Amino acid sequence: MTADAEIIVQQPGWLTTLQDLGRAGSEHLGVPVSGASDQYSAAVGNVLVGNARGATLIEIMATEFSATVTADLLIAVTGATADVRVSGHRAPMWAPLCVPAGSHVTIRNVRNGIRTYLSVNGVVETDRFLGSAAPDARMGFPQRLGAGQRVRLRTDYVDFVHPYAQQPLLRLPVRIPDRRRDSWVVDVTDGPETAAVEGIRGLLASSEYTVTDRSNHVGLRLSGPVAHPEGVDEIISHGVPIGGVEIPHSDELIILGRARSLTAGYPIVAVVTSASMSILGQAGPGQKLRIRWSSMEEAIATYRSEQADLDELEAAVQRVFDAVNLPHHARVVQPTA
Repeated sequence: MTADAEIIVQQPGWLTTLQDLGRAGSEHLGVPVSGASDQYSAAVGNVLVGNARGATLIEIMATEFSATVTADLLIAVTGATADVRVSGHRAPMWAPLCVPAGSHVTIRNVRNGIRTYLSVNGVVETDRFLGSAAPDARMGFPQRLGAGQRVRLRTDYVDFVHPYAQQPLLRLPVRIPDRRRDSWVVDVTDGPETAAVEGIRGLLASSEYTVTDRSNHVGLRLSGPVAHPEGVDEIISHGVPIGGVEIPHSDELIILGRARSLTAGYPIVAVVTSASMSILGQAGPGQKLRIRWSSMEEAIATYRSEQADLDELEAAVQRVFDAVNLPHHARVVQPTA
């Protein structure tokens, strides 16, 4: 049975949007892939509630978020560390939560990152641009949620168990990123212009960089030691990858995000690995970063390991659903007083 439900946003935080993992196959049309900044957290949240990894969910930046649900829902909150409550009761992150109709969900005191993700079992009803719910403000598709806005969805979650009646029934194999360190480590591989900047490998590896307040979804701007290419009068504009580390004319680094322009003419001295892009998706102004060089083989192995973790989690969640004969439902972790 599929039921209609709504999430009524009461306090939207600084920037809250509908997101997914991005629009595949759009870049040949000149449209960036965009999508959730922390792809790992978004994918895990969806898997925990029985959705496909790329299902539409809510991305919340920085400040307090609150909403009321109109039906029994299965939700999960992932991403940066935060205090989650369901109608005043403490609830864990990185776990499925059974939330009864009329519940008030709050996410506050966000730390060790700037973005949290609210996933809900079911299908969010929203417009799509080139097949994706991911925002692209430059294309007139902002997807921003404000106070009083209602997010409509269809859910298969039924047969509700009262959330305060029992302790958690299971533990799932979730790899939770540890971002409590002052300085986060970002892995990079060689870029097309690495050799054009003498000593850049050593400089990046030995320096600490700070995310500035001029950063956004298009790219992070980092203050710190920079070297400029010598003997390169002009670089013809060319395609640029997600995670490209650019050296502009000013003394800073730019790391290109998922909403980047697809061409540029600055030298790209490194490329952030796919796994580390999720780390950068949590980096706000003032965050310290250190850069570590990685080989292509190491980068691929790390990415495959992360995907294997997601495969294992998907299999574990499906076993739980199958055990109660509810392919799209689950009686799982409950909020606690």
